[in-house]
Amino acid sequence: MKQEDYIKQLYFSHTKKNNLPNSFLVEGFISTLLAILFPSYNNKTFVTLKQFEEEVDKSKRQLEHLLLHLQNELTIPIEELIDTFYAKLQLVHQSLLLDAKSIEEGDPAAKSTEEVIRTYPGFLAITSYRIAHLLYNLNVPFIPRMVTELAHGKTGIDIHPAAKIGENFFIDHGTGIVIGETTVIGNNVKIYQGVTLGAMSVKKEMAETKRHPTIENNVVIYAGATILGGDTIIGANSTIGGNVWLTESVEENSLVYHKTETIIKKISKNG
Repeated sequence: MKQEDYIKQLYFSHTKKNNLPNSFLVEGFISTLLAILFPSYNNKTFVTLKQFEEEVDKSKRQLEHLLLHLQNELTIPIEELIDTFYAKLQLVHQSLLLDAKSIEEGDPAAKSTEEVIRTYPGFLAITSYRIAHLLYNLNVPFIPRMVTELAHGKTGIDIHPAAKIGENFFIDHGTGIVIGETTVIGNNVKIYQGVTLGAMSVKKEMAETKRHPTIENNVVIYAGATILGGDTIIGANSTIGGNVWLTESVEENSLVYHKTETIIKKISKNG
C-alpha cells in the first residue's frame, strides 16, 4: 500500500473512533466527584451550601458530556441515567465510609479515617471501583473501565468494574492486586499486596461464564496469594497465607498456607 493511501486509511479509522470519551474528561469527572464525596481529598472547602450545589451541578454536566459520546449505546435516556446515578451515589458514599473505617480499624499504622481517605492507595482504588461499578450496573459502556484503569495506573491495583464486592472491604498496601471481572467478594474481607483473584483460562468463548473465584465473608488473603477459577470458593472466616496457589475450594474456618523451608547459616569468617 502506498504511503499516502495508508495515511488516508489511518485518518478514516481514527475519525470513526474519535467520539469515544477522553480519558482526561473522565479523570476530571472523578476528581469533581471525589470533591463532592470527600472534600478534603481534593482540598476543597465549601463555605456555603450554594458552593457545594454548584460543584454537584458541575459533576452532572461532566457526566452528561461523557455520556453524549456514547448516547447511541445507552439503554436508557441520558437524563434518566444521570438522575439514577446521583440517587444511588448516597449508597456508594455510605459503603465507602464503611470501607475507610474498616481500613482505619484494621491497620495499626492508620491514625484516622481522614488519613485513610486522603493517603491510602487501597481506598482510592476501592472508591474508583465503587463509582465504576455503579456506572457498569447502569449499562454504561467504556467509561467504567476507564475509571478503574485510571486508578490502576495510580495505585497498581486492578479491579474490574463488574466484580461484586461487599461492605467493609480492606485493601492493605495494595500494589499488584488483580480482581477479575466475575469475582464475588463478601463482607469484611481483607486483601494484601500482590493477590490475584483470577481465571483458570483466558479463552474468549468463556467470556460469559463465571471465571473468577468467590471469597466469602471475613476472609483474609495475605501477600502474593493466587486464587483461580470460577468454581473456587473460599469459605467464610478463612485465612489464606502468603504465596499460596489455589485452584480448588476451601471450607469455612480454614487456614491455608504454603510451607517452605528457611535455612539460616552463619558465614564463616575464613570463607
